[in-house]
Amino acid sequence: MYDYIKGPLEELTPACAVVEAGGVGYLLNISLQTYSEIEGHGEAKLYTHYIVREDAQILYGFATREEREIFRLLISVSGVGGTSARMILSTYSPSELASIISSENATLLKNVKGLGLKTAQKIIVELREKIAGTGASTGAAGLSGVADAGRYDAAIAALAMLGFTRGASDKAVRAVCKELPTASVEEIIRTALKRL
Repeated sequence: MYDYIKGPLEELTPACAVVEAGGVGYLLNISLQTYSEIEGHGEAKLYTHYIVREDAQILYGFATREEREIFRLLISVSGVGGTSARMILSTYSPSELASIISSENATLLKNVKGLGLKTAQKIIVELREKIAGTGASTGAAGLSGVADAGRYDAAIAALAMLGFTRGASDKAVRAVCKELPTASVEEIIRTALKRL
């Protein structure tokens, strides 16, 4: 129904944003990923997904089309609703999630609050093929072969679980990977923590 909403950012919390467009304030449920991208901006352009249920009408907002596409794939899995999909995208960026699904790491995926192992496995089985077509690149792009994607993604995911933002983690991990190309995941995390 709506592709995106663009306008002044009237209110912003880690869970929702109010964007004014045409004199109307639209309440959009957002992920922490989107929150970190639009925080501090006076205006926002959020790509939307509109869900109509028997008891509610819910508008979700995303900073990128890629994140919205991943959200739509997640809610296509039986048993995964909008709230669960938003929680997954608050825990992992689209590129981290694409990496977790393509590497079939159900253990890492089930670390999302409220997501059990069976649901995590179901997401992986149903989305393994589809996720490749979304254009969600792995976060290790641009490391020029200094560190492999697996170590990079594992370090970023661990820092996300510790509560660090994607942007800060990415910068620290990239720097560590360039300085210590043969470092283990644990060494990367330990060294990155000293810089955060």
